Amino acid sequence: MSLTAAGAIGEHTAHERAVPSEKALSTSDEKSFDGKGDVESATEDADSEEAILADELDIATHVISLDDDPTLNPWTFRAFFIGLGLSAFGGVLAEIYYFKPQTVLVSLMFLAVISYVLGVFMETFIPTRGFFRYLNPGPFNKKENAFIVIMASASANSALGTEVLAVQRLYYNITPNPGASIFLLFSSQLLGYGIGGMMRGILLYPSKMLYPGVLPLLSMFDALYEGGIAARKKLRVFYIVFAVIFIWELFPEWIFPLLTGFSIICLAAPNNAAVSRVFGGSNGNEGLGLLSICFDWQYISGGVNPMTIPLKAQFSNLLGYILCMVVFVAVYYNNIWKAQNFPFLSQLLFYENGTEYNQTLILNANYEVDPTLLAEQGVPYYASTWVVYLLTSNLGLAATFTHLLLWNWDDLRSAWSWMTLSSLKQMWANFNWRVWQADGMRTQDIDDEHIDPHYKQMLKYPDAPNSWYFAVFVLSFIVSLVVIYTTNSTLPWWGFVISLLLATISILFFGALFAITGLGFIIQPFVQMIGGYLHSGKPVANMYFVLYGYNTVTQAQLLLRDLKIAQYAKLPPRAAFTAQIVGTLLGAILNFIMMNSIIDNQREILLSIQGTNIWSGQQPQQYNSQAIAWGGLSHELFSAGQRYQWVPWAYVVGLFIPIPFWVIHRYFPKLRADYLYTPVIAYFIGWLCVGINSSILSYFAVAFLSQWWLRTRYPRWFAKYNYIIGAALDGGTQVMVFILSFAVQGAGGTSHLFPAWWGANQGGNYDHCAMLN
Repeated sequence: MSLTAAGAIGEHTAHERAVPSEKALSTSDEKSFDGKGDVESATEDADSEEAILADELDIATHVISLDDDPTLNPWTFRAFFIGLGLSAFGGVLAEIYYFKPQTVLVSLMFLAVISYVLGVFMETFIPTRGFFRYLNPGPFNKKENAFIVIMASASANSALGTEVLAVQRLYYNITPNPGASIFLLFSSQLLGYGIGGMMRGILLYPSKMLYPGVLPLLSMFDALYEGGIAARKKLRVFYIVFAVIFIWELFPEWIFPLLTGFSIICLAAPNNAAVSRVFGGSNGNEGLGLLSICFDWQYISGGVNPMTIPLKAQFSNLLGYILCMVVFVAVYYNNIWKAQNFPFLSQLLFYENGTEYNQTLILNANYEVDPTLLAEQGVPYYASTWVVYLLTSNLGLAATFTHLLLWNWDDLRSAWSWMTLSSLKQMWANFNWRVWQADGMRTQDIDDEHIDPHYKQMLKYPDAPNSWYFAVFVLSFIVSLVVIYTTNSTLPWWGFVISLLLATISILFFGALFAITGLGFIIQPFVQMIGGYLHSGKPVANMYFVLYGYNTVTQAQLLLRDLKIAQYAKLPPRAAFTAQIVGTLLGAILNFIMMNSIIDNQREILLSIQGTNIWSGQQPQQYNSQAIAWGGLSHELFSAGQRYQWVPWAYVVGLFIPIPFWVIHRYFPKLRADYLYTPVIAYFIGWLCVGINSSILSYFAVAFLSQWWLRTRYPRWFAKYNYIIGAALDGGTQVMVFILSFAVQGAGGTSHLFPAWWGANQGGNYDHCAMLN
């Protein structure tokens, strides 16, 4: 098996793909449980003419329109006007809420909906003559909308570099030069763009790199901008679902929060601590949420929309979820790592007696770990479930390398096949250092059936060539080398180089996993561990190592995701490149300005443990704590013979996990071991370590309803409506949650909770499970 998103498993013949439209859905040769097929190859009727969307190419060509109108112009003043406005809005808001007790995210779907509303408003009410023709050059089109979304999404996040700068100012009394700080943000945000951009041929162009998370957005674009009866029907469905979920979210989010996690077992045993740990889950770090039912789409679709993730990935995710509950309960009730001394779920460090560890008491005047002070305080403990998360995430991260090399060698080998002497000589001979002169036209056989149909449509537009991305990388690399020595980072040049090598390898493997399955792995703990071993006792160096080793990977994945949006929307590559660079640079500048303003005016509050209901330093506090724990205590916590020695050893063990499954499938293919994604199973054994867990059962119910029942029983309906409904559910929810965040949930200052009643247990857990200390 190759790691395909929804690949047909069984001996199916290939679908005819000559006419990639909804009407061209053809019949697979084998449908039903005949021993050669599987649960994904069944249909309602063996004689049905409807075929199941069996792989990535089927999904990409039958769910998203292949049509392209080259006359549509994204380079309009209107697109820049709205794009820059939403970029400023998103960048400022993201940084403000980094210092808030409550997080408000500006999501991709929210930006798409708001930009569409603004675009249509300008089209409708602004005159088309005189000066105003620049604000209204004609009908607002899909490429303008995609351009705006890509620009704004690049800006609408708090750059990790501002976290590093904030921690330096708050806890180390270091205020780097403003110019150096700005260039630190620029370089750290763009390094990932440079590396990820040079991997487009592997992680973007092929059909196998589906990026399922963006399919609802593109389905919405098709419904909004395409004419015809079918598009109008989809648009009507979108508006109805959007309106219904918009109104519904008032109830679980404010009026009736019990709907966030309805647990009959909690209601039957409201004072039982064990019940709370296993069955509770409506509040943060409450419990595992077993058998809880969630009616709040914000949490059901909080990480990824369950209607988009392919069934194979969902099945492995489910196995990891089941194992997670078993392992967490077993570790806690067997008191492994003194689990019962500490909270069931927590990310903090503790003394052995269960009180929170004061990390400042082990640091000397240079904010490095002092061995004498550490001996006085003792080596801290983690909650045991958090140790399981660290251990299993390392298992999953390591298994990713082996799994992809075994199953997807042909898909990835171009990443290293160029490293031969002859290839390097040819690349050097053909490389044009005058990057501004590159015409960007690609010479490829458009009749090649292996070329992705959407990518084939993009060949008519000049590309943003690899030399552009290489230039971005080189400039960012040089700037980074300068700023790490001008910002008191304590990170040596060789540590910076190692962090980038680690990031480059991670982008290839974890980028491929994300593109294929839609499931992203958080590699920050692993990067922190490596940085801790390389720069022992230097928490600031660890922060910078994580900035370049982890943030680079995140930025590359965001770049490639947004470039996939551009490919599906037929937005010319140079327009997408411009939108991403402009949005990123603008966002970094606004992040820096807002960070300094907030720290200047709220420093004492940010340094306090509790903060206020308006400002909180919890995120920089946590980031600093992690840097101290990993950068200062890696050897004491994780080295051989230490308390948590199996956390790093898990990375070695993880390399071997996929091998037995590959061997079993090779010699016993009927056992279908190829259906399992071992990295996903291993990683998600630690899934429930933090947050609200009452939504998991509902998440899988929706996932299997969509990706199995609807896709195999009603494939034509699935192709038409599954992703547009997913877009409407996300869009309506995110708009209402954004409004409620400011109106009643304290984002604007004072919170206004709904009056307490049985369905709104404001003094405890919403599901009525016991509150545990």
